[in-house]
Amino acid sequence: MSSFRRRTRMDIEKSENTELASGATRASEAGRRAVLEEPDEYRTAFEVDRDRIMFSKAFRRLKHKTQVFMNPEGDHFVTRLTHTLKVSQIGRAVARRLGLNEALTEAGCLGHDVGHSPFGHTGEDALSEFVAGDWLHASQSARIFEVLEPVNLTTEVLDAIRTHSWKVPIGPATPEGAIVRFADRIAYLAHDAEDAVRAGMLLEHDFPTEAIARFGEPGQAWIASMIDAVVIESLRTGHIGMDAASLLAMHEVRDFMFERVYLHPAMEPQRRRAQQIVRDLVEYFSEHHAEIPATYLHEDSDATIQVIDYVAGMTDRFAITAHDRIFRPTLF
Repeated sequence: MSSFRRRTRMDIEKSENTELASGATRASEAGRRAVLEEPDEYRTAFEVDRDRIMFSKAFRRLKHKTQVFMNPEGDHFVTRLTHTLKVSQIGRAVARRLGLNEALTEAGCLGHDVGHSPFGHTGEDALSEFVAGDWLHASQSARIFEVLEPVNLTTEVLDAIRTHSWKVPIGPATPEGAIVRFADRIAYLAHDAEDAVRAGMLLEHDFPTEAIARFGEPGQAWIASMIDAVVIESLRTGHIGMDAASLLAMHEVRDFMFERVYLHPAMEPQRRRAQQIVRDLVEYFSEHHAEIPATYLHEDSDATIQVIDYVAGMTDRFAITAHDRIFRPTLF
């Protein structure tokens, strides 16, 4: 007799129905898609989405997209891909401890940043100059999976991706989506702080004293403490969140990072260079539309959106190479 047992999707859904918390999103009761399809024999709808996201081209491009520092010389600086993997682990940890759906949380975490422009938020700011209002990477992430690289994700995963940014006024529709929001912020505050220390921009005693007192030293201690804060408060209230004191300390850390790292004068030359590259590329391809790959020429989009889709999908190194080819041609 075999020591193993075949476990099907129906077995997993049955386990979800009995083992998850009452407020969890169950795959058997959700998993709606724009195009109806037959359920997978072994994977729940959210597990299917997780795999589709991980095997997408947009996900692979994250390894060459900036988190904070562009083209860092060291090998240990965080990229958009390593950030995403950390977000996924944090999200799963919170979901597991609260009895929520890990697969839905993981799928939202893995897909949340695929729409990021080259050069991180600096590129995002540059693209906003060409649209009405703000150009948001969260919306672009959902657009990739709906239009540019359509993989028929469930509405719950798309919602978690689209609403993960705190700039989006309407919050996530599921508790798992709310976890994605917190996991993203926890991850980037912790690893961006470590990278800033590694880059020599900050010393460990520079950080706000309240944050150190509440969360510990920057890095892994912060992640563990912030996860605890989310879990404890969510269990107390029945809604995903942090207690007021921890949330205030987290916001103070974010404000500190913007002042001392993200918007620090030392970063200004990098920011100006990155923004100019993005502007130049958008303007160039607006005038040379025939050079845009066919995969970005969708009939539902006007010419400007098609250009932005193409430029936003570029990795940092692809954008730099394209810019050099167009604006700094070699003589020979």
